[in-house]
Amino acid sequence: MPETREFTPADDLALIKDAAREAGRIALSFFGKSPEVWMKGGTSPVSEADYAVDRYLREILTAARPTYGWLSEETTDELERRAARRTFVVDPIDGTRAFLDGQPTWCVSVAIVEEGRPLTGVLDCPAKQELFVATLRGGATKNGRPLQVNPPREPALIAGPKAMLASASLDRRVNRAPYIPSLAYRVAMVAEGALDATFIKPNSHDWDLAAAELILTEAGGRLFGPTGNPPVYASADPSHGALVAGSGPLLRSMVGALAAMSASTV
Repeated sequence: MPETREFTPADDLALIKDAAREAGRIALSFFGKSPEVWMKGGTSPVSEADYAVDRYLREILTAARPTYGWLSEETTDELERRAARRTFVVDPIDGTRAFLDGQPTWCVSVAIVEEGRPLTGVLDCPAKQELFVATLRGGATKNGRPLQVNPPREPALIAGPKAMLASASLDRRVNRAPYIPSLAYRVAMVAEGALDATFIKPNSHDWDLAAAELILTEAGGRLFGPTGNPPVYASADPSHGALVAGSGPLLRSMVGALAAMSASTV
């Protein structure tokens, strides 16, 4: 019979933290060693490291929680997952291009989602020796240190696509941050105060965002679409439109700018 025990957020966090750290070690064993690479859709690289991490995480996590659904960038989506109350949302290596280029800014992203919102989330960034962890209403940490967003600096340091920053009409001066190849890590940088905010172009996915958004939210920030609402995860369609991540008045200004950009494309 399937396991029917009600697992607490602490139970689930312990599970995904341990799994993500081991997954990070697996990924690191391929890092800088020219793993075999294929192209998805002709444009997006995926490597044998991505698949190795995905296999490990699926085996360990679904064995531990057989009633939970599974949604991963590197696994064919099975919509039967929608019948599950909780779902693992996984990106085996977020920032695959950076990983293949020998850059350290990539991470293993694991979250557990219930009713469309993340309950627990972990980003393991082994090449940077960083571990981000969060539970709903339990706070967020980086390497055990509590995270808290910073008041935006002047001028604000904002990441994201150049075109979105150029189109945004904001009520303050801003500087554009250098390109950050992992979206999950970029959102975590907002959570730790290394960035003030970021724009996110359309067509991000649940696996890019679920763990990182919870880390940001628990650090005092938010991630919103142009209507001022957060994403809903583990629905039939895991893709999302344009988004912004930040905090305070800067975030409100960016949501307004995003709404204006969205209206102009209708």
